Amino acid sequence: MLVAMALFALALERLIYWRVTHRRARRVLIDAWIQRRDHVSWSALTLREVWTRELLARLRQPLPWLKLLVAICPLLGLLGTVTGMIQVFDSLSLSDSGQARAMADGVARATLPTLVGMAVAVVGLLFVSRLEQIIRREDQRLHDRMARAVEDAHA
Repeated sequence: MLVAMALFALALERLIYWRVTHRRARRVLIDAWIQRRDHVSWSALTLREVWTRELLARLRQPLPWLKLLVAICPLLGLLGTVTGMIQVFDSLSLSDSGQARAMADGVARATLPTLVGMAVAVVGLLFVSRLEQIIRREDQRLHDRMARAVEDAHA
């Protein structure tokens, strides 16, 4: 449960960062690029590439942590299932009667952690995939906007 909360908190933080902070930083970067006198030399193009990579790196920064949390969720679910099954078999060994209904209920309860772990991982995986798509699109958009800003400034 704690891993799921950390995953969703980190995902929410990235969404807020992208919507607010990143857009502001992108505007500052484009304005700084427009203010430069040189836009076509090798050093200017290298500087533009460095600036865009730094900005995108800040957007990409927690991606490995998100992927790690997504990978951990199903494993923790399986761990919960194993411990639940151990409890089921312990209770069956103590009761001396192999009640099929009690065993079925215990097994059903023991599989819930795996179900929850998989569900959280799938939602987290969808978010990671969407964030990677946003980063790719933002990379292209940033290069396009910087090129267009220079063209508009010289026109």
